Amino acid sequence: MSSVRLYQIVKTFLHYGLDELLPEKSLPWYIKPLRLSLFWLGNKHKDKPLALRFRLAIEALGPVFIKFGQMLSTRRDLLPDDFANELALLQDQVTPFDGEQAKQIIIDALGEEVFNSVFGEFDTTPLASASIAQVHTATLLTSDAENETSEQQQQKVVIKVLRPGIDKIILADINVMQLFAGVVARWLPDGKRLRPKEVVNEYRKTIIDELDLLREAANAIQLKRNFNQGHEQDNILYVPEIFSQYCHKNVLVMERIYGVGVGEVETMHALGVDMKLLAERGVEVFFTQVFRDSFFHADMHPGNVFVDTTNPADPTWIAIDCGIVGTLQREDKRYLAENFVAFFNRDYRKVAELHVDSGWVPASTNVDEFEFAIRTVCEPIFEKPLSEISFGQVLVNLFNTARRFNMEVQPQLVLLQKTLLYIEGLGRQLYPQLDLWQTAKPFLENWVKEQMGVQAVFTKIKENLPFWNEKLPEMPDLVYDYLKSGRQAQLEQARLLNELKQNQTQQHQKLVSGIVAAGLVVSSALFYQSGSDVLTATSALLATIFGYRALTS
Repeated sequence: MSSVRLYQIVKTFLHYGLDELLPEKSLPWYIKPLRLSLFWLGNKHKDKPLALRFRLAIEALGPVFIKFGQMLSTRRDLLPDDFANELALLQDQVTPFDGEQAKQIIIDALGEEVFNSVFGEFDTTPLASASIAQVHTATLLTSDAENETSEQQQQKVVIKVLRPGIDKIILADINVMQLFAGVVARWLPDGKRLRPKEVVNEYRKTIIDELDLLREAANAIQLKRNFNQGHEQDNILYVPEIFSQYCHKNVLVMERIYGVGVGEVETMHALGVDMKLLAERGVEVFFTQVFRDSFFHADMHPGNVFVDTTNPADPTWIAIDCGIVGTLQREDKRYLAENFVAFFNRDYRKVAELHVDSGWVPASTNVDEFEFAIRTVCEPIFEKPLSEISFGQVLVNLFNTARRFNMEVQPQLVLLQKTLLYIEGLGRQLYPQLDLWQTAKPFLENWVKEQMGVQAVFTKIKENLPFWNEKLPEMPDLVYDYLKSGRQAQLEQARLLNELKQNQTQQHQKLVSGIVAAGLVVSSALFYQSGSDVLTATSALLATIFGYRALTS
């Protein structure tokens, strides 16, 4: 950990007065003198709200902290609303690094000969620049494999390049974050509830995954495949093609897309885009990824989402930057869908039981108390018109309530919650009257019916038929082997029991022999001691004999 970097962070925190987050009475004695010695770095922004100062400090600390703040803004279960709202304003606008340096990184990854033969043009001026990577436009030369004499064709592509040395910067800053997380966990009154160490660890995993562009390429290929299976919903989301043969850990080559940024609402209005249909399709895209494919884009903020406005009456979504994805197990999907449907129907008892059944809360949880807590949180929400209710916020409130009953943090649900908040925010931005509940309810009810109805049974049998067909000829042999192994186990058990019985008999005989021998010794001793007192010795001997009979009876 760089001491210079640590000093810069402490200086920034003091400059924006963030030491106010630590209560005076909670600070240890050895911290107070240090705080006084740095008084000249004190709060220079006293007239600004604390939440605003927190965001400004994050921006001042650079790209890694900005990205951390963006992630933290989605954890409304951990932050006060004013802090969450301020962090949501963080913009990932970073000064680009030199384009010639980016070009050299690509050449080092592909080889100069391949680079010169594959790319006809390369623009050293970045198209976009973010905290971890920047993007350059290029022209990919392709030819028809079936016609070797055909002329080369040109494909417009973008090349994503990781910032040089960004991995070392990220690891150093994360180490500093973990240090501060330990301080917050120990000295902040809400330290344990906020779980800062767990949050930093979650961020570490997420951002390290983003440093591997081969992982992002694989995620994009999978997402494109999911929406290219001939289903009705497939045409509402487009994922650019990935040229995996030219991808490396720090370089990604993909098709260049042309669309309107989802945040450019005025532009879409001017083009006559059907905003209601676009917003509803956004919801459909989310639930299709989660419940049909169990594989969802978990970083759908405005910078990663575009709209194809070629046909304004039939707008579709375009998704890029698949570095962060989420997955759900079959059981998670079923319980989650049933939870949503139960919420739609205000069946809080069902919600409580589902949490216990799924193992999200301990089996010892008092279901009556849990139901009452959920009802207390959710009933005031349902007093509003459905179109004004935040679906994502209901999910946050549910998880907050469940956490009071020792619900363990489910990483896949945290990603889901974050993505749902993004989608709902985008949908309401596009079409403020969007009724997310009304849009989602039919989808979820149909999904639950498909998964749990009679049709689901036949579908499951149909899916397993190839496996059963393969194993059916082996069934007689498997049954024979099972019965044979069972018979052998019974014989082995009988042999062990017989050996045990024999050992017990031998031990019994040894014990009896020892008692008789001891009786003889005692009677001999008594006879020797009393001289001619034959009666005493005889009595001892008789006692030994009766004892022997008692043991052998």
